[in-house]
Order: sequence, then structure tokens, then C-alpha cells
Amino acid sequence: MSRRLNYPDPGRLFKPDPKISVNLSWSRFSLDLSQKTQIMGILNVTKDSFADGGLYFDKASAIERGISMVEEGAHIIDIGGESTRPGSEPVNEEEELRRTIPVIEVLAKKISVPISIDTYKSSVAKRAIEAGASMVNDISGLRFDPNMPEVITHYRVPVVIMHIKGTPKDMQRNPFYTALIPEIIGYLEEGIRMAVRAGVSEDMIIVDPGIGFGKTYEHNLEIIKNLHEFTLLRKPILIGVSRKAFIGRILGDLPVTERLEGTAAAVAISIINGANIVRVHDVKEMARAARVADAVKKMSIPDF
Repeated sequence: MSRRLNYPDPGRLFKPDPKISVNLSWSRFSLDLSQKTQIMGILNVTKDSFADGGLYFDKASAIERGISMVEEGAHIIDIGGESTRPGSEPVNEEEELRRTIPVIEVLAKKISVPISIDTYKSSVAKRAIEAGASMVNDISGLRFDPNMPEVITHYRVPVVIMHIKGTPKDMQRNPFYTALIPEIIGYLEEGIRMAVRAGVSEDMIIVDPGIGFGKTYEHNLEIIKNLHEFTLLRKPILIGVSRKAFIGRILGDLPVTERLEGTAAAVAISIINGANIVRVHDVKEMARAARVADAVKKMSIPDF
């Protein structure tokens, strides 16, 4: 049996820790995570992403989708130029820049919400920020490129530190943990230390347990059920459950295009259990699900 740390009883209703930083303020942006869940809209400028590969590969359609997601309720737009689905091959820096920078340059002038660059390459992050992005979403938790913390420090932008076991190419080859939640927390703790040592401000760090990134079906469910345990890190929690394979499996092996309701359920449960930001494809529908979950969560927490 795996050793468990002395975490709160998973059966208890999640109650936010008042010491957790739930306000992000930088540059001209401010996100108050204590009042409502923030919606991060996914904009993949790729050919092979698992859920929407090819839909927004050309510049015009990507820009149009970015604008529409803001109109639907997105608080952040997360732009990525490299698929990180299980088994995917890496994209070189030049191609990733070619896909993302022209979209960021235009969108930054057309929308009023922050743009996040979804990359683990420091050079891509640097160019994206200079083009108008104002956040970095690093699936490697700062592990794949040792220069990433310095870029984030220099530009004073928030960073999402995500957990991954392995690389996108091999992460789903029989992932194993002795103690799932403690191991993920330990990985994220080390990522936080790496960022802080480089000069990243404590209140600019967001954590993500990495649903589907080196996780089995059972691992994903365990993370969502016990998401409140990640509040021990005292950082805002982002989670990405949108359209993922575990939802399809629960619903009888439904394809990606038929996972809307399952995604809404997973989003709502994640919010009740402590998520501050949800990363989603279907912004309008998930913004509605989040509003309901936020209302229940607020009413369910005693005012002591």
C-alpha cells in the first residue's frame, strides 16, 4: 500500500486556504481568482492536436477563434504551436514560431484578455511575449529547457508549472507511481523552487497536476477527486480535463467530438474540489458550467 501524507480528509468539502494567493496582477492585467473560476480557452495552431488539430492551423481561422472565445467568456487565451498529445513528435523552434507569433501579434491588438503561450521552449516564450503574450504555460514544469525560468523572471509574467511524467512521445507507456499525489506535489514543489531561485515572484506561479500527461485512467480520476490536496502548495490551481480520453472511456469510448457533457461534469467537480482556472476547448459551455459550480461552491462554504 502506498504511503499517504497527512492531507485533509478527501471526504470533507473543499474549503479554500486563505493563505493561498488567488489574485494575479501584472502589467495591465488582473485576475481575481477568489471571486470566480477563470476560463482559459485553448487555441491550438497545430495540425495534429488530439481534439482540434487542423481546425485553426491557418492564421485567419486562429484569430477568428481567439476573438470568439473571448466573446464566449474566456479570461485567458492559451496559444500553442506544438501538439503534446500522447505519442506526438516534437516540433522544431522555427516551425513553432511560424505558427504562433503571427497569431499572437494580431490577437494581442484585438482582445483585452491575457494571451498565454503554451510552450516549453524558452526561445519561443521570449518571442511570444515580445509579440504580445503575457503568460507562459509550460507542460514540462520548467524541466525541458533550463533557460525558461530566466525568461519568465526577465519579463515578469505568470507561469503555469505543470506535472508530466516522461515526454509527450513516451508519457503514456505504462506510467507508474508509488504514491501518486505526493509524487506530483513533490514535482511541482521542485518546479516552484526552480522558479523562485531564478527570481520569479511567488505570486506569479500557477500549478497544474497534468491530467493525461503520464497518467492512467485511474490516476486521472484520483487527481480530480483529491484536487484539494494540491492547495498545500499555496498556489492557484489550473486543470485541463477538456475532451480527454478518460472522459471518453467513462462514457463508453465516445469519440472526442462527443465528450462535451462529460467535460462539463469534470470541470464542475474540479472547481468544487479547488481548481481556480480551467483550460477548455468549449468556452461558452464550460463558462456556464463554471458559473453553476462557483455558485454552489460559494454557498456551500460556511462563513466562519
